[in-house]
Amino acid sequence: MATERYNARTSEPKWQKAWDAEKLFETKNDDPRPKYYVLEMFPYPSGRIHMGHVRNYTMGDVVARFRRANGCNVLHPMGWDAFGLPAENAARDNKVNPRDWTHANIATMKGQLKTMGLSLDWTREIATCDPSYYRHQQKMFLDFWQSGLVERKAAKVNWDPVDMTVLANEQVIDGRGWRSGAPVEQRDLTQWFFKITSMSQSLLDGLDTLDRWPEKVRIMQQNWIGRSEGLLLRWALAEDTAPAGESELEVYTTRPDTIFGASFMAVAADHPLARKAAETNPRLAAFIDEVRHMGTSVATLETAEKRGFDTGIRVIHPFDKNWTLPVYVANFVLMDYGTGAIFGCPGHDQRDLDFANKYGLPVTPVVKPEGVDAANFQVTEEAYGDDGTMINSRFLDGMTPDAAFNDVATRLAGVIIGGRPQAERKVQFRLRDWLISRQRYWGCPIPVIHCDDCGAVPVPNDQLPVELPVDVSFDKPGNPLDHHPTWKHTACPKCGKPARRDTDTMDTFVDSSWYFARFTDPWNATAPTTLAYVDGKNGWLPVSQYIGGVEHAILHLLYSRFFTRAMKATGHVNAVEEPFEGLFTQGMVVHETYKGPSGWVTPAEVKIEEVDGKRKASLLADGTPIAIGPIEKMSKSKKNVVDPDDIIASYGADTARWFMLSDSPPERDVIWTEAGVEGAHRFVQRIWRLISEAASLLEGVEPAAADAGAGATISQTAHKMLKGVGEDIERLHFNKGVARIYELTNVLSPAVAEIGTGVGDASHKAAVRQALEFLVVMIGPMMPHLAEECWAALGGKGGLVAAQSWPIFDPTLVMDNEFTYPVQINGKKRGDLTIARDADQAAVEKAALGLDFVQKALEDRAPRKVIIVPQRIVNVVA
Repeated sequence: MATERYNARTSEPKWQKAWDAEKLFETKNDDPRPKYYVLEMFPYPSGRIHMGHVRNYTMGDVVARFRRANGCNVLHPMGWDAFGLPAENAARDNKVNPRDWTHANIATMKGQLKTMGLSLDWTREIATCDPSYYRHQQKMFLDFWQSGLVERKAAKVNWDPVDMTVLANEQVIDGRGWRSGAPVEQRDLTQWFFKITSMSQSLLDGLDTLDRWPEKVRIMQQNWIGRSEGLLLRWALAEDTAPAGESELEVYTTRPDTIFGASFMAVAADHPLARKAAETNPRLAAFIDEVRHMGTSVATLETAEKRGFDTGIRVIHPFDKNWTLPVYVANFVLMDYGTGAIFGCPGHDQRDLDFANKYGLPVTPVVKPEGVDAANFQVTEEAYGDDGTMINSRFLDGMTPDAAFNDVATRLAGVIIGGRPQAERKVQFRLRDWLISRQRYWGCPIPVIHCDDCGAVPVPNDQLPVELPVDVSFDKPGNPLDHHPTWKHTACPKCGKPARRDTDTMDTFVDSSWYFARFTDPWNATAPTTLAYVDGKNGWLPVSQYIGGVEHAILHLLYSRFFTRAMKATGHVNAVEEPFEGLFTQGMVVHETYKGPSGWVTPAEVKIEEVDGKRKASLLADGTPIAIGPIEKMSKSKKNVVDPDDIIASYGADTARWFMLSDSPPERDVIWTEAGVEGAHRFVQRIWRLISEAASLLEGVEPAAADAGAGATISQTAHKMLKGVGEDIERLHFNKGVARIYELTNVLSPAVAEIGTGVGDASHKAAVRQALEFLVVMIGPMMPHLAEECWAALGGKGGLVAAQSWPIFDPTLVMDNEFTYPVQINGKKRGDLTIARDADQAAVEKAALGLDFVQKALEDRAPRKVIIVPQRIVNVVA
């Protein structure tokens, strides 16, 4: 009788309801089993999930289901990173309340995620825009403030004069606001900062403990923190050029060895010396004002034309009182870095070289490569940044740069100017304090009240949360909280006089920097989390496995690491400093792009055909030829997106999940193709046909391993695959696990067919039955709905597959009867020897000496020695 096709449309909702009815994925904190916390980076509720979400959450779900099957009490929660500017923009553009827009999007996306069959504990669902969440965030802000980890200070920001708001560096495009298009100004505003710099060394040292993080992410964080060892060097100003009251310029440098290659000084537009000089120089004042309209991002500074203005001020070289250097105001120097001043050494820094060439400043190389004649070594268009030997540097000549560094430091430390050494060794970090103030409505209110008499006063704990007003208008530019008629007006908690609430809200990175802790106890009304659950031994923290995109490798992860340390310092967690024990960064989902006469076209509108051996594309609607473009990240702008709802409706969630896991290594991009999805769907149907055919043939057969005949081969294969798939999931090598499942299926298909023809004894049938049950449990984490349907068809015992334990493999069945020795000749590997595992040393030596490449190396001579390390290596000494 023909087997009916597997129908995902009816099967998947059925099993999702069954799981919910059993409350299989609801996690109890007091469950005595070993805790395992798997978490994917939570989504922003934009309104629709995309294929990147499908891949991310599928991977996490496989880990969660596998760990649950292996006896762990698994925490696998979901929430929403719900504050942010997109909601505010939607409110302004569509005349809706950001709260309504956000919660409607959450409802839609939650429904979509549920169709994927994810083993999530929805009872712990949180949204960062809910007062019950941000109440604790406000309390932690106040605790951090009391502990000295929060500071209010003036800082230079990008200011959009039309939208009347601060812009992040990334929101300044070609010097203009990304939304208004207005020229951006740099303003000094008093704002709130988290003092992340107070933990710079701890954050750097902690990276050495994160051995389950990708090396590239640790390097990115290390570079962002940017520890450097250098000199704080004071240059005396030439008296006849110095503004009144100014006598020196302090510079931090990591290359004091190149001091004889210095040809100019450069200071930031906001440096006190620049401002002083501008008081009597209108042209300089105009240049400084122009610089203030640039963005402050690293990318902007690197790509912008290097420009400067000679102030007329001169500094005296520390080792030659007759040598003076010009002081420029330069657009590539920021007050936020170092002292806001540098000395330019054009020979060994490309930026300095470009600047020197533009303004006709001298270029003197002071480090030469080894083996190059010093007299002929020149730098013209490309700076020399490598190691070498000091030249053109007087008493430093012939030294290495490291030796020259120490010599300069020692000499200048002994020179006392104004009661202080002229140079001091100093460790400095690139990391800057975290500016959290945002001039917008849809964010967590900063719980501070400003009083003319008392200053900045914390909101009392019993008045938390400070909630956002519901009746808000976006008709005026700027922050709606500023022009709300009543919200900002309140009484000072100290003196009772009229006062003003802080109208800034927190950077949304704050919301996502501690949400993982809230999931451990989201019902706790008195604290962000519960210490008993995060004690470092029996607790949930750190997160066992964190999964998300590499685009968050720096800021989100760094801020979360800081926040965990700050929570520990203020008593909100204990015994943990690192939030994520294991980190995995998956690749993107990419797709071909298609472009027609009217612009980009979605894949759903395209027909692909093979014509004369070439792929051709045309519009389904009218056959218009369109161009097939490059494979790129799925994006709305290029329209190369595939809607997960469409895929799930057409093929089922398990097909989408299987494709995401099988196509490529999870750390690499996955290329979404219709052919690939159809192939995944065919395999779903193949598994169903295999199980359906076997169910009646093996009815009443008890599963057991066979130790002889064809059944033994099946048992060996099944147990090896079981062991391998488990190890692959543990290592997050999902595609390798998928390959093993294909391999086992290829073995089982003919075995079941043979049983259908009457071949095979009871032992053989028992082995096939066991192998099929292994197969179903193995696909359970990857294709959970199909697994349940197959388990039911087989009459599997123990209830739902989602509640099954992972089978235990038999060690005697997974051991190969052969062993492959790497064979070395004089310590260098030349080939391999495969031999019976139980072969004695004499047999191994004889077989090794008989290998062609060994005989060739010996040239008919006897070896001097043959070293055999059993089941490790063979080394022939010729």
